[in-house]
Amino acid sequence: MGTDRSKIDDKFKWQLDKMYSSKEAIDKDIKTVKEYINEVKEYRGKLGENKENFLNALSVFENASRLVQNLYVYTHMKQHEDTRINIYQGDASRTEMLSAELSMATSYIVPEIIAMDEKVLNEFLKDEKVSFYKKFVDDLLRDKPHTLSEREEELLAATSEISSVPENVYDMLAYADMEFPEIEDENGEKVRLSHSNYSLYIKSKDKRVRKDAFEAEFNTYGMYKNTFASTLYGAIKSEIFYAKVRNHKSAIEASLFEDDINVEVYDNLISAIDESLPTLNKYIELKKKFLELDEIHMYDLYVPLTDKYDIKIPYEEAQDIILNALAPLGEDYLNVIRKAFSEGWIDVYENEGKKGGAYSWGSYGSHPYILMSYKDDLNSLFTLIHELGHSVHSYYSKSTQPYIYSSYKIFVAEVASTLNELLLINYLLEKSDSKEEKIYLLNYYLEQFRTTVYRQTMFAEFEKITHAKIEAEEPLTAEEFTNIYYDLNKKYYSKSSVVDELIGLEWARIPHFYSNFYVYKYATGFSAASALSKQILTGEEAAKERYINFLKSGGSDYPLNQLRGAGVDMEKKESVEEAINVFKSLVDELEKEL
Repeated sequence: MGTDRSKIDDKFKWQLDKMYSSKEAIDKDIKTVKEYINEVKEYRGKLGENKENFLNALSVFENASRLVQNLYVYTHMKQHEDTRINIYQGDASRTEMLSAELSMATSYIVPEIIAMDEKVLNEFLKDEKVSFYKKFVDDLLRDKPHTLSEREEELLAATSEISSVPENVYDMLAYADMEFPEIEDENGEKVRLSHSNYSLYIKSKDKRVRKDAFEAEFNTYGMYKNTFASTLYGAIKSEIFYAKVRNHKSAIEASLFEDDINVEVYDNLISAIDESLPTLNKYIELKKKFLELDEIHMYDLYVPLTDKYDIKIPYEEAQDIILNALAPLGEDYLNVIRKAFSEGWIDVYENEGKKGGAYSWGSYGSHPYILMSYKDDLNSLFTLIHELGHSVHSYYSKSTQPYIYSSYKIFVAEVASTLNELLLINYLLEKSDSKEEKIYLLNYYLEQFRTTVYRQTMFAEFEKITHAKIEAEEPLTAEEFTNIYYDLNKKYYSKSSVVDELIGLEWARIPHFYSNFYVYKYATGFSAASALSKQILTGEEAAKERYINFLKSGGSDYPLNQLRGAGVDMEKKESVEEAINVFKSLVDELEKEL
């Protein structure tokens, strides 16, 4: 059982009442949104008549969206404090329905703008007030070849619930219906395997426990492999369908189009990682030698090099470490962090009913908020500094950009969080004063790199292969999915490891495969952050300024342009190779320590 929330000191809880201090304030904003919805409906079919209609419709839409965002974020964060409280669940549901109502009322805006005579549109945009929306309009026109008629768009929107069925079936099967067998833990006691404790047992110092957990996990997935193959095949077919309907050459091009990312970026990532596999295998060989294993199996990859060193980091101490670690980013950046610590941005500790995991969230009208469950350990320290990276990014974006251009793309989101983590590991390694501590920290970082860059790139390669085969009208069954995934593991690990046959079934337990071409963003984000952190740590003032300007740019430009401005060109393979060189140097350092 967790702690009762009322027993936790207020200084460790976020202060959501800054957003809404009463139910009356919430009701007032809901009423205002309803009025905006009625108002925006008046402009349906009239956007092209004159610039006043055009401007008014977009202004009302923007004002309504800001309020709905504020309501949505507040009610859902309130619900996350204690998910058992019905009134919070009801408020969250109410704002979800309000958001859907606004979407329906404004669904005409995009098709109408796209259908307008471009001469008329350009004439409107000459007006100083209307010109504010130029990038918004340019983005819509860029999407014009892939936008259908209003009726066709309505039909596609109506199919969204159907297209989400494969993922919903996956979630129900994987998280609700499947039951894993019991295994014996390190003490010989029976424990039932689950999604949450598998990650603990696969890191066990007892090889027998690791092997039992691995075999129990994947034999269970193997029992349902045909169902999982059907759901994944259906999800990929759905992605290909939408890509074709919207006149894209392939599903990967359709997915990358929104961020204006060239497929070459995706291919460069895979190519650079493929060429660096000897370094990955050198790291695995070091693990094998240090752990005194005759051979290293797939179930041995996650075991830490040392468990003798245990860092206890109370929350107050974590704040000091973070401020010292992030000092290279300058005093202005640190002042935002101090605000987060002192002004109720962070919900620190676990309590009964609190949502698990960690996130940084907030609305345009609020400062960012962080939810987490701090545990006084190294992992919690890294989680906190990671989420602070997102929060400072959002703080700068919202304080610099207007609402309509304040949201940044996921492609760049992980750069801000990962760069913080890299500065932290650099600081901790510099301050470490014992061999055990240094090995512990090096292993922690190298595992982060292996699982974020190498593993996610392997996932990205799996996605590319499976989509290409299905686009070529090759039906994929459980056997084909398993063979493709097994062969990729052989390519990545066979020079150092025994590639157990059961690992071929791991594709069935990766939920990210239901998020179209998403995983590569983790690897590119980590790579970009590695290059930028290296520039910042040299003490070059211009590098720090470029990075802060990047954080302030929000959604005012496309991700590749933003990163180029920060000092890294992700269209060049060298940017990924630079990150790999950081990994390589730390593998060499670990070898010396071992």
